[in-house]
Amino acid sequence: MFITLEGIEGSGKTTQMATISRFLEGSGHACVLTKEPGGTPIGEKIRAILLDPEHRQLDAMAELLLYTADRAQHVSQQIKPALDAGKTVICDRFYDSTIVYQGAARGINAGVIRELNRLVLYNVAPDITFLLDLPPEVGLSRAWNEIRSGGRDDSESRFEREKLLFHEKVRQGYLQLAAAEPQRFRIIDASMPARDVGKAIISELQQFMET
Repeated sequence: MFITLEGIEGSGKTTQMATISRFLEGSGHACVLTKEPGGTPIGEKIRAILLDPEHRQLDAMAELLLYTADRAQHVSQQIKPALDAGKTVICDRFYDSTIVYQGAARGINAGVIRELNRLVLYNVAPDITFLLDLPPEVGLSRAWNEIRSGGRDDSESRFEREKLLFHEKVRQGYLQLAAAEPQRFRIIDASMPARDVGKAIISELQQFMET
């Protein structure tokens, strides 16, 4: 089973990955937790370029191609081998992020993005995607509070520094994707306390696994 979590900055994806893993491991599922960008050693180097706030002038197409390179390495080295071995993969962001960040927000043609994804995915696709949805101003406030408190590294704050309009476009892009694929997406109200968000996710996951 391949599970992905999507959402704007500050939506709590990392926290909820751990919640999902605990639930599944307790049910006898071997889990692999990973992320994009940076799910492999090579990907970590690409991540450092993509998230560095000093790289404000990074071209949108260059950004897209770096994400695609990270994904190619990630799928071939980490995700596909784990799935082929019968493990459950839980991933913090996957190709939906590219569609909304570089497509809906940056303005790159969605067809171009989908074709690049097709070339690197080896037919790998999420079975279920949890969209942790909340207003951008709430998510950004959470993200910056975590950065200021030392919970996250300021060296990875390039997207947090984007204007609010950018994040509003990202959120709307996600909601449009979810509306187009209701069989895969589960929209979770991420403005709730983390414990309640986790309960909502596990409830949806249990229903999915029973079908």
